[in-house]
Amino acid sequence: TVEVDESLNRENRLKSTCRVNSVEYNNTVYYCVVFIMKVVSYLLTKIQSPLFHGASIHGNHVTKSSSILSIRKFSSSAVTSDETRDLVIIGGGPGGYVAAIKAAQLGLSVSVIEKRGALGGTCLNIGCIPSKALLHSSHLYEETQTTFESHGIIAPNVTIDLPKMMKQKMNSVSGLTKGIEGLFKKNKVKYIKGFGSLVNANEVAVKDLDGNESQDGNIKAKNIMIATGSDVMSLPNVPIDEERIVSSTGALELKQVPEKMIVIGGGVIGLEMGSVWRRLGAEVTVVEYLDRICPSLDAEIGKEFLKILKKQKMKFKLNTKVTSAQVVGDKVELAVESSKGEKETMDADIVLVAIGRKPYTSGLGLEKVGVTLDSKGRIEVDECFRSSVPNIYAIGDVIRGPMLA
Repeated sequence: TVEVDESLNRENRLKSTCRVNSVEYNNTVYYCVVFIMKVVSYLLTKIQSPLFHGASIHGNHVTKSSSILSIRKFSSSAVTSDETRDLVIIGGGPGGYVAAIKAAQLGLSVSVIEKRGALGGTCLNIGCIPSKALLHSSHLYEETQTTFESHGIIAPNVTIDLPKMMKQKMNSVSGLTKGIEGLFKKNKVKYIKGFGSLVNANEVAVKDLDGNESQDGNIKAKNIMIATGSDVMSLPNVPIDEERIVSSTGALELKQVPEKMIVIGGGVIGLEMGSVWRRLGAEVTVVEYLDRICPSLDAEIGKEFLKILKKQKMKFKLNTKVTSAQVVGDKVELAVESSKGEKETMDADIVLVAIGRKPYTSGLGLEKVGVTLDSKGRIEVDECFRSSVPNIYAIGDVIRGPMLA
């Protein structure tokens, strides 16, 4: 039995206590369970049904100053698809799959709908994991070209087998995604491959990966969590085709090393992918609208970072905006303009657009059910991650905060 005393939560969280099997602990344990309190406990206050064999709630609402939440673990049984689910999560990334597993461990019947066809979200499938795999592989190759000989290691005629490098990257990804699927099975989380959208505050429509009516049909839900993550941002007059003009997703899947690459955007994603292809032999130029790279970094650190990248033969055009881009034959022609009004045309084999990401909230039916979005398209939530519709929650890149996953 775990009991969390919320009586002093609002006045002084450091004084809040937690009792496990009648033994009282201080705020250390309190913070270990605060995520459970804020998200899952509120769900439990609304789900007092026969599904919860042995689960009990003390207090009318966990946010009242005198309430105590008591959760007793019980063995969950399989729930058929036609029953109302306690929690349906749209999105199987770091926010969605972690919440699903925790909720299932606490006894809720949980379904997760994921449109990618693989769990893990952007980070695991088309973000930090595959990019780090390519960074590592490209670093090893560059070492053979730059430092091996000074260590007495002679490795003449070293070549790149790009398909094999890409296969190694995918092996890194697939092993982790299968691990999440295993955790879902272990914790009895129902995994649905498809697109989810809201019909109303208690029903989610599901289409399969081809956009057709799913065999799962509509799913009734007592509570819904939006964890759809983010998507790449595009530039006006720079159409992304994922062949010549690519996003970070396309930059992870190039079939050959380009001779020349232009990266639009001097942030983390652009510099990371630019570094991969520069190490593999491309001539890389970064075009950045601001006067420095990585504006979120401390100015001095950013300045030193720029020196390092220039030393590695990466080129930069700062204080420069891109006005248009068009594919001409097997090249991309890019029109740019400096802050002083100087215009120039550049060309490259590949142009990478890496100007940031935006919340993935369109096409979910949020406005239809009354979920409030802010000016940037993010879902507005309270301290318990509730949206303007009390039984609809949101976490991760779709809400305010840094887009890290």
